[in-house]
Amino acid sequence: EHIEKLSNYLYEKLNWHTELYVDSKDLKDLKTVLANIPKFSIDHLGLSNEGLDDLYYWVEKGVKIKATGFGRIDFDPVPVMKQIYSINPDALMFGTDLPSTRAKVPFTEKDIQVIRDHFSSEEQEKICFTNAAEWYGMKV
Repeated sequence: EHIEKLSNYLYEKLNWHTELYVDSKDLKDLKTVLANIPKFSIDHLGLSNEGLDDLYYWVEKGVKIKATGFGRIDFDPVPVMKQIYSINPDALMFGTDLPSTRAKVPFTEKDIQVIRDHFSSEEQEKICFTNAAEWYGMKV
């Protein structure tokens, strides 16, 4: 209930973004609140197949999506990542999700292989490095 106020305070004072562990099926109900948060990312590709259209809406708006936690999601990550990349190539940021404590299937090197097998070298560079480096304010 306090996410909007806290997110805005942290952004104004420290330039921190908000990282949301939110199910994509809940994004529709959060639209008004999220529209008032200046900078946020969504973890684990949104978790659910239900609500992916709402996730894509935020991708169009420039929100970053963490390509993490493949063992947490209820869909094949490849078509969803492909769709996100086609909407905004700067949106996807791969991560390990370690220690994967709440995942049905913990992170393994196979998660990295998913990116290698389905994205070009240039796309892999953006997904696994450049997008996150820019998001976190590193010089690229």
